[in-house]
Formats: sequence, C-alpha cells, structure tokens
Amino acid sequence: MATSNRKPLFNNEHVSLPGADLYRGDCLAVLPGFSGPFDAVVTDPPYSSGGQSKGDRARSTGDKYLNSSGSKFPDFLGDTKDQRSYLHWSALWMGLCTERLAAGGLMIVFSDWRQLPVTTDAMQAAGVTWRGVAVWDKTGGARPYKGGFRSQAEYIVWGSKGPLRGETYSPGVFRVNPLAGGKLHQVGKPLPLMDDIVAACGARILDPFMGSATTGAAALQQGKQFVGIEASEHYFQVAVERLGGSAKSRAK
Repeated sequence: MATSNRKPLFNNEHVSLPGADLYRGDCLAVLPGFSGPFDAVVTDPPYSSGGQSKGDRARSTGDKYLNSSGSKFPDFLGDTKDQRSYLHWSALWMGLCTERLAAGGLMIVFSDWRQLPVTTDAMQAAGVTWRGVAVWDKTGGARPYKGGFRSQAEYIVWGSKGPLRGETYSPGVFRVNPLAGGKLHQVGKPLPLMDDIVAACGARILDPFMGSATTGAAALQQGKQFVGIEASEHYFQVAVERLGGSAKSRAK
C-alpha cells in the first residue's frame, strides 16, 4: 500500500487496516509521499461556499450548512476560502492526485452549485480530461427555499486521466436521501450513494478528504483497496473505528 515520507502539517498518523491505509494530515503534505498508482480518486472536499463575506466564511461549518438536527456532529476543517483561493487550492490537490492516477483512472469530485464552475476549471488545470457532471438528487429530504427552489441537488464532477478504460455503465442521476444508511459527519454522503459511485471505479481508490470514510466503507464492501487522508483528529478516529469494524465484519 502507499506510504508517506513527508511529515503532514498535522500530527503524523498512519493506521493500516485490512484493505485500507488511513493517514491523518493535510493532503497537500501527505500526497507527495504516495507513489500510486490509484485507479480512482473519489472525494468530497470542503466546499467553502457558505458565505459571501469574510465574516460569513469564518463561521462554523455547523452554522453555515446545517439545521439543528446536524448540530451533534463536530465542525470540519478547511472551509474558509474565497473562490479565487479555492480554485488555486483545488488545482494543487487535484494536480497531486492526477500524478498518482493510473492511465485511464477516474477523478470524481463532489461540488455544490456555487463551486461547480471552479471545480471543473481546477480539474482541467490539474491535467484531467473533464468528462461531465452527474447529479445527486437528495429527494424531498433536502432543505426548502422560501420563495424559490429547493436546494435538492449536489454535483459529481468527473473526468479521467487520458482515455477511459472502464467497462461499466453508470447512471447520471443518483436519487438517494441524505440520511440513507446513517450519518457520521456534518455533510457526510450516504453509503448507498457511495456504493453506486465506487462500483464504477477500479480496484484501488484514493480519497484525500476522507471525513468519516463513507467512500472507504463502500470500497471495502466491494472488495477494493482504499487509501484515505483526513486532517481532523475527530473524523480520522471515526474513520479508523468505522473501517476497522468493517474489516472485522468481513473477516467473520
């Protein structure tokens, strides 16, 4: 599995589990130590889209994105950038990931409507061939918008490193309730959604913004290898416990 030789900006932690290697740190510091190749990068980075002003962007992620039902989950890191810095930062981490993608490997990145143009720009700047945008339809469980349209969708920007090599046919719209399969993170993606997305990927998957490791859980369920990076101490521990439990269940 991949190893990291450079000390992350946070505590240098590495946990190896059956089928998974998890690293705690800033992905910009951890990724240069990886040699790859990975068959896919599947990730849900902080959107940094919860405010127009500097003061709004500095608010807690719970205040920006959640109603009271989500307040039990700790805030996550890296969500205070404006769009210009978000573009630069995204191109940096996507570039590091692209260097470690196998030929024909997929890059799959979640975005909301506010950061969708920036995300497609960053992906192309990183050297990935942008292939399209799939849609996660969050169903009626999404937040209403008085006087306007319900915020019912998030977007899945995807591309490949050169010509596509996969043999699967995947849908362009995924209709999954945000709470399906339980929740371990403020903005965690539902496991059934990630199951469908991971099914389109090859055998070795990288997630530089692992969070509570839903992508990792989907990968292990499908017998694939997973490498994840997470900056938050809390969510790193959640990921370790979750994937450790998943590995034990599969071993029985």
